[in-house]
Amino acid sequence: MALDPVDAVVIGAGAGGGVIAKELACAGMRVVLLERGRWITAWDDHKDDLRNQRTSVLGAPFGPDDERNPRVAVDRRGRELVVLPSDGAYSNNAACVGSGTVSYGAMAWRYMAQDFRMKSIYGCPPGSTLDDWPITYDDLEPFYEKAEWEMGVSGDVAPDPFHAPRRRGLPMPALPPNREYEILKPAALRKGWHPFDIPMLRNSVPYNGRGPCMRCRWCVGFACEVNAKNGTQNTVIPTAMATGLCELRTDAMAREIVLDARGHATAVTYFDAGSHLQTQPARLVVVSAGAIETARLLLNSKSRLHPNGLGNRYDWVGRNLQGHAYPRAVGLFDHDTYDDVGPGASIAICDFNHGNPGLRGGAMLANEFIRLPIQFTGMTPPDTPRWGHEHKDYMRQFYRRSIAVMGPVQEMPVFEARAELDPRVKDFWGIPVARLSGGRHPHSVEVARAVVVKAAEWLQEAGAIRTWTNVPGLDLSGGQHQAGTCRMGNDPRSSVVDRNCRIHEADNIYLADASVHVTNGGFNPALTILANAYRVAAAIVKERRA
Repeated sequence: MALDPVDAVVIGAGAGGGVIAKELACAGMRVVLLERGRWITAWDDHKDDLRNQRTSVLGAPFGPDDERNPRVAVDRRGRELVVLPSDGAYSNNAACVGSGTVSYGAMAWRYMAQDFRMKSIYGCPPGSTLDDWPITYDDLEPFYEKAEWEMGVSGDVAPDPFHAPRRRGLPMPALPPNREYEILKPAALRKGWHPFDIPMLRNSVPYNGRGPCMRCRWCVGFACEVNAKNGTQNTVIPTAMATGLCELRTDAMAREIVLDARGHATAVTYFDAGSHLQTQPARLVVVSAGAIETARLLLNSKSRLHPNGLGNRYDWVGRNLQGHAYPRAVGLFDHDTYDDVGPGASIAICDFNHGNPGLRGGAMLANEFIRLPIQFTGMTPPDTPRWGHEHKDYMRQFYRRSIAVMGPVQEMPVFEARAELDPRVKDFWGIPVARLSGGRHPHSVEVARAVVVKAAEWLQEAGAIRTWTNVPGLDLSGGQHQAGTCRMGNDPRSSVVDRNCRIHEADNIYLADASVHVTNGGFNPALTILANAYRVAAAIVKERRA
């Protein structure tokens, strides 16, 4: 039976898609929201310390399932491997209603004004495609504010002198400090740095009808059982559905965007929960499937006008895949630092996000989320075995006497870091899968090496009796912070979408996820995805009314 046409089909119910669906439905548009995963609740997500033993990939327990959703990863030596969502090389982003906003740690960072002008400030290093965004921080600022107040952000960024101008503070105060905060804050002040409370998409007090965080250890990587962690699944998507104009369809795997002879989108084909192919007609399409899956869908949407994939005339779809290089310093102490008060991460500095001599950008540095015992086994010093009596003695002595400080280094985009279609491997539904290849730019590793020194200095000033560091190598970066594969820009020859995130060559297809980010900042990107989705939705509504 043919499906009735709607005003908009939104593909992906994560950070971007949830906001888009809500804004369009509240503007009076009929919306179908397609999500390939299920609606996950805390009851589906057991709070078990051994749960993460199956995989260290953040969000993997929330889908997609291994059996139906392979990818192909090509390492830097050219070796190909079929990988599953529970493998690190998969670069997984959770597949469920809310996507990564269900499992994330909920840090809610605004990018700095400099992050939108990286090429102008620093110049482009050889071998990189570094560029400026076609929008500025000022263009995004009111939408940052809207995301913070509508979804709910707690924290206190006032002590940070490096943040960009803002018209309004955060709607909720920070959570009370934990023990790591109390150890690290005076140490940072002694160094002349500027510590402050991390902004979090998390209720510190009752907000919008939901209670506050209960400070449990099972936060990052888990769903919140008291609904205090704010994602699109418990904020904007229920609001969209309450209008009666938004229909959410789960277990819906998008296959293709259908175009007419003029290159105008007319429908989306998808496989429903019974694996039956459906065609949903629509007046416009918004793709918010994550940087890898959005690129994959566009490349699979071929037509006479787009023989190489939708929006891919100049071979930019799937290029510039980036995440974050995460250097980490670990400090051991001669006294307890652990108090079992979640979420753990609480204090940050932005002193080294920009202004590092000879380097392009940098990273925010913060203490880490609570590490469950099974995760702490991977935080051993270089000279400590990973098994046996010596390892057990280390675990007993230092699990409660350690602090980790780390930060997401802003990566230099690389044209050859990419997601393309694999010519042989297909998923359960017969759709060609994403093939990931390429690697980091060497300068990203250089920045990581410099930043991790500051992390170690912080721990040493705090009284650590021993520290060591880990710096990532040149392998491809993606994961929950994946970005850049369909960057926005003013020139169709070097970008996929325009400043309003509409595909240059298709007047009724928009993208609203981190695929459009030109650079990825030295921060977790969630709040920027949300803010930009509000901005894109405003542009769509304005044009529709005009």
